[in-house]
Amino acid sequence: MAMGRTQTLVQLTDDLVGLLDEEAAARGLSRSALIREVLTEHLQDRREATLSRRIVAGYERIPPDEPDGWAELASLSDRSTTEVRQRLDEEERRQGSPPW
Repeated sequence: MAMGRTQTLVQLTDDLVGLLDEEAAARGLSRSALIREVLTEHLQDRREATLSRRIVAGYERIPPDEPDGWAELASLSDRSTTEVRQRLDEEERRQGSPPW
């Protein structure tokens, strides 16, 4: 997918331009490329932080150990784990190995 570009005028202080030029030279990028890269990273970080906050808020509203509309997953998991362990122990006994 081709992405169009729009030229945008941004006013920067002389000090900031100096720092921008140093960083761009260190990375082998143009000013524009560095600004795009830094801005893209910043916006992606903000999106991820927003998503993380929403996930945390969801877990605060409905903590994972509370039953939900699907089932009590913790108890099902515990039962399932116990059953698997018992079957594995029995299989090892049949083969002459001591159980875990």
